[in-house]
Amino acid sequence: METHQITWRGIGIEITFAPDKFGITEHVELRTRTRAPLPVTETGYRSCFLVPGSVAEHGGAVAFVTAWLDHEAERTGWSGAQLILF
Repeated sequence: METHQITWRGIGIEITFAPDKFGITEHVELRTRTRAPLPVTETGYRSCFLVPGSVAEHGGAVAFVTAWLDHEAERTGWSGAQLILF
């Protein structure tokens, strides 16, 4: 298992990557340090099971997660946490 700390667009994120979870899949977990939302989670936590080799194809866990976040932010027009006042 690997653990990485990154900062993406000013948000601290811990990435946990298990390359052979249950012998049939890879597993990636994201946790924001302050429970800040991300384009892939409103709660600051996301667990994702992947086909073996998916993370390696992107150059490792940090590159995979960064590309995933960038892609989803662009796709959804995400610009960070939104404060809504009623």
